[in-house]
Amino acid sequence: MTDPVAAVLTALSQPIPHAVDVIAYAVPALIALILIEIAWARRHAPDAYEPRDMLTSLLMGLGSTIAGVLVAGAILGAAQWLYLHRIATVPYVWWSWLAVLVLDDFNYYWAHRTGHRVRWFWAAHVNHHTSQHYNLSTALRQTWTGFFALSFAFRIWPAFVGVPPEMLLTAGAINTVGQFWIHTEAVRRMPGWFEWVFNTPSHHRVHHATNPLYLDRNFAGVLMIWDRLFGTFQPELDDEPARYGVIRQLGTFNLLHSVFHEWKGILADCIAAPWRHKLAYLVREPGWSHDGSRDSSDTIRARCLARNGALAPDQPQRMADEQVAVRHP
Repeated sequence: MTDPVAAVLTALSQPIPHAVDVIAYAVPALIALILIEIAWARRHAPDAYEPRDMLTSLLMGLGSTIAGVLVAGAILGAAQWLYLHRIATVPYVWWSWLAVLVLDDFNYYWAHRTGHRVRWFWAAHVNHHTSQHYNLSTALRQTWTGFFALSFAFRIWPAFVGVPPEMLLTAGAINTVGQFWIHTEAVRRMPGWFEWVFNTPSHHRVHHATNPLYLDRNFAGVLMIWDRLFGTFQPELDDEPARYGVIRQLGTFNLLHSVFHEWKGILADCIAAPWRHKLAYLVREPGWSHDGSRDSSDTIRARCLARNGALAPDQPQRMADEQVAVRHP
């Protein structure tokens, strides 16, 4: 009789001809989870789902899927080019799969953090944050313009050091599926050890919140260790419930506006700004302005901390409820 562990290790040591479409396999389970959450919300959180908001999320997810199919060949081609010029070769063995999964999660952290700190990348990523509701359908709000923003560069560079592109893309798909379940209010807390190591609904609610204390925190994909290591971790406080969306709420369910509003804002700013500041509107943080007329997450957070005193990350103290009108065109 074949040893099942040995069979798995043998399978992981065999090259695969193309990336495994993990997301496609997961779709039935993802749909089932959304339906289960909708049933839960009807009894426990009637405001968790808003029909027009959910429809926008679904359409954004569909558009993102179509965009992904259209550019998949180009991304794979770029990864294959890097692999052809690799400086080493990562073997197909079980430990290399673990290493690539961890490396991809590390790369995701920095891609995600940059997506909040550089306006060019934020213009693509902001789509995911536009909902004022937080449920599993929110996870479907994905970018249509990530390829245009070149965000994929953060994830494919390991091909140059010898990670096979199909292994790299499969790891990325696993990472994406692994983040779906954290977009919910139905789960309050996981066991303490789990909350320390992994990203959870509690941690990710913080990330989606517009509360000053929560801005630009918890960029993790699957492993929470990166935020703890690089100083961007913030626990969810029981007396500071998350308020979702973006600093300047869109105020519409218009699909195209939801997808492209920040790109339009960048274009308008670059046209209007003096020449010496035009590039800054691409590479500085969202909310930055050359004349100081706007607020970024840094200035909002600093002003709130100044009003309330420095808060330790684990100190459940109520933050002042600042109503800041920040212009994000």
